[in-house]
Amino acid sequence: MSFDLKSYLVNNPLLKEESGFDKNQWINLTDDEKDEFAEEIFDLINTAYTPIGGNPNYKSPQDVAGSERDANYMVIDLDDDPEFDAVKITKNKDAGNKSVGMGHDNSGPAKSAAVNITALMLKEPGHYVEVSGKLKDILMSKGVPVVTDKETIQRVMQGKNIQMNDDGTYSRYIGGEKHTKTLMGNPLTK
Repeated sequence: MSFDLKSYLVNNPLLKEESGFDKNQWINLTDDEKDEFAEEIFDLINTAYTPIGGNPNYKSPQDVAGSERDANYMVIDLDDDPEFDAVKITKNKDAGNKSVGMGHDNSGPAKSAAVNITALMLKEPGHYVEVSGKLKDILMSKGVPVVTDKETIQRVMQGKNIQMNDDGTYSRYIGGEKHTKTLMGNPLTK
């Protein structure tokens, strides 16, 4: 009996991609897929946020399909292994589609993919983000609009206790700590 390599590669489930997940394409996960891939998604988020103290909304894989189930998760697979390499997280809000997080496997291509999809989305009507630090600078360099209009910021942040700053940024408490944020993108105006 001879060994058929082609048959082995085609029939070995450990070597196959998950069905429905093409390489190099952002894919929106269904609720069932959030459950199935919660650990993998959490690992990507945790990798991205650990250097800055973690993401306050993601303490374990259970948060993906639990407390953060209402989020939209887009994933992409960029390399030869079958695991996802980056995730983009958004939530539907009154002012549009709010970017609330991202994750990556710490590879250069995955970091770039997560930042680039964020920048592309934020240039579209109805997409926005609260941001600070290095990511703010990166998004500005990619041409993402900065929102400094006080009325727009107050409308988008309705229900949040914010303090406007003279430079168009605002301060608010997140997780018990005061943060200075910049609103970027194109939130819906009503």
